[in-house]
Formats: sequence, structure tokens, C-alpha cells
Amino acid sequence: MYKSFGYPQFNEQGEQILTTYDNEYSNMLMDIRVYRLTKGQTKTFIKHNEETAILLLSGKLTYNFEDKSETVSRKDVFSEAPYCLHFCTDIKVSILAHNDVEILVQSTKNTTIFPTKLYTPTDVPWGYSCVGKFGDTAKRQVNTIFDYDTAPYSNMVIGEVINDRGNWSGYLPHRHPQPEVYYFKFDRPEGFGASFIGNDVFKSIDGSFAAIADSKTHPQAVAPCFLMYTCWMIRHFDNNPWLRQNCNEDERYIWLHDAKF
Repeated sequence: MYKSFGYPQFNEQGEQILTTYDNEYSNMLMDIRVYRLTKGQTKTFIKHNEETAILLLSGKLTYNFEDKSETVSRKDVFSEAPYCLHFCTDIKVSILAHNDVEILVQSTKNTTIFPTKLYTPTDVPWGYSCVGKFGDTAKRQVNTIFDYDTAPYSNMVIGEVINDRGNWSGYLPHRHPQPEVYYFKFDRPEGFGASFIGNDVFKSIDGSFAAIADSKTHPQAVAPCFLMYTCWMIRHFDNNPWLRQNCNEDERYIWLHDAKF
């Protein structure tokens, strides 16, 4: 039986396990984990027949890969744009933490060989979406780190959203067959929101995640006075990739595009 929402805790090794290929969220077809590293700590990644993206959530680190070293920093997900290293099967990458660091690691099965790429804030600028629509209650900042349009060799998509206080995202309610994971962070520890997955509603809190499958609609909302960050990750299906131009909005709500508020 697959689950649609999770509240994982960090273990003693500083690892927070979201989805794996054999846990209750295996229908996501991705291995997704968050790690907390302390100053001076190193962590190495090398996976066979899998591609991987290592997204910096906060802190200062050095990516070491293919005889290269890139040192980057990010105060937090709310004030600075992302750095993300994307690499293919059998590439060895090590992370050196210069202070307390938090990273999100997304992997999926893929035997395709492609060049390693470090996405920087210049590559992935924030942009506002839905400005002025739906009474301006769905305005949000969005970036897409990579997707099928920019990385057709990948089997994954990864991006970020910041909800304005009290606003919605993923609105209008939309659906797609490809599995998607939302990982939530809030600008205050008591922050919360609501995650709508089909006919079910879950309380979003810091470190929780949604696992969306079977073409269920999945809009989100955040409580007033809090900012909500979402890392959104999609797994393409073979011969059926997720494409940004396919809105797949719930037909019952399309009239709202022309509604006056």
C-alpha cells in the first residue's frame, strides 16, 4: 500500500529518508534524502545506473568531482537562489561542509551518460508566477533547475517554489501521470500549510513531504504570516516525460482564469 504524505525525522547520522525504491513511497520511482552535515564533515556519492542531483539548501560546501572543486554557499532557501550539481551514473562526487550544511539528494534509475553540470543562481533565477490572477492569492516565486526542455537526457525534474504568506501554489488544481514529490520547509519552525492530494488533505510542516501519483490533483496552501518553500521533483515516465507546457488543469476550475475579483 502506497502512502501519499510523510513526516520523516533525521536519524543519528543526520539523514532524513523520504522516498526509496522499496519503502511505502516506491511508486515515486526516486530515491530522495536530505542530509545535515557539520563543519569539516565529508560525504561521498557514487551510484551505479542512477543519475543524481545534489541541491544545496543551506550552508557553505565544496563539491569535488572529476578533478574539479566548486565552493558555493547559500544562506537559506528563502533569501538566495540554488546551487545544484547534476551528474550521471558512476560519477564520484564528494561534499565537504565548511559549516553546518543541509543538502537534498535526488536520484533515479538512468544509464544515460551525460556531462556533469553545476547549476548556479545565474542559471536558475527566481521569477514570479500567477501575478494578479485569482485575486492575487496564488502569486509565488518559482525556479526550475532542470527539466525535459533543458536536460532531455535526464529522467528527473527538480525545481523550487516559495509561497507568499497565506497564498496558494500549484493552482489551479492540476494533475499529471508522472509521480511528483514536494518537500516542504517554512521560514519559522511553527509554520504550516495544507497539501491537497486528490480528495485528501494533509498538514504540511517543516521537513514533511507529499508523494503524488495516479494523476491526482495537488494544489498547496500556506497559512498567513509564514513563507513556505517547496522543492518539487518529478520522475519522467519512459516515452512520456513531464512537460512544463502541459498544464493539465482540473476542468472544473478553468473558468477561474477569466474570473474578475
